[in-house]
Amino acid sequence: MNAPAERGGALLPPTMTLACAAVLFDVDGTLVDSTPLVERAGRAWAVEYGIDPDEFMSGAHGRRTSDRVADFLPAEQVREATARLDALEAASTDGITALPGAVELLADMSGLLHAFVTSMDRGQFKVRTGVAGIPAPPVVVTAEDVPDGKPDPSGYLQAARRLGVEPSACVVVEDAPAGIAAGRAAGATVIALVTSHPEEALGEAHHVVQNLSRVRSVPTGLHLTLG
Repeated sequence: MNAPAERGGALLPPTMTLACAAVLFDVDGTLVDSTPLVERAGRAWAVEYGIDPDEFMSGAHGRRTSDRVADFLPAEQVREATARLDALEAASTDGITALPGAVELLADMSGLLHAFVTSMDRGQFKVRTGVAGIPAPPVVVTAEDVPDGKPDPSGYLQAARRLGVEPSACVVVEDAPAGIAAGRAAGATVIALVTSHPEEALGEAHHVVQNLSRVRSVPTGLHLTLG
């Protein structure tokens, strides 16, 4: 890591370069901001099912919808209730945008292998990345592709395998505690973005940056401006 430098008497934030063979990106909250949509749908759904909306939403981000629904409802209700929540989320695209730096970074990955690993299903993924203008790489792992969602590492392990690299040679880029746990369990180095959770909730990540405007690619990995 490079120590802070001075410019005009002011200290500049420290920087570092993480060497890696591939970058594995989470999507919602990392590349795409669909928080307003997810909040509206999740709270409406919770009221319909007699669940406290604040409690439901407090641990929903970064997890598969079916997994979060299963935290509150009996197993025999999960499939129908998940479909209802998916329908509420699909009813609108208002508020979906690309997060700072995401489009620019993906447009210039310096030849680095990369993949997306998302807790969204394929339909949600296509709609939200399309609205936000996020270009999808050849390898995308969605909710339907794994037996268990984050914090289970299955998605990241599958993405690394499909790219032909060892998970330990990957950098995972995440925004949520469940995703950070999944990346670490896969054996990857994890960068957390302060885009959906306060920094104090991201302490299990190896490195924390504000958003992807602080990240650029180099042929050997990712260059970070920390803090």
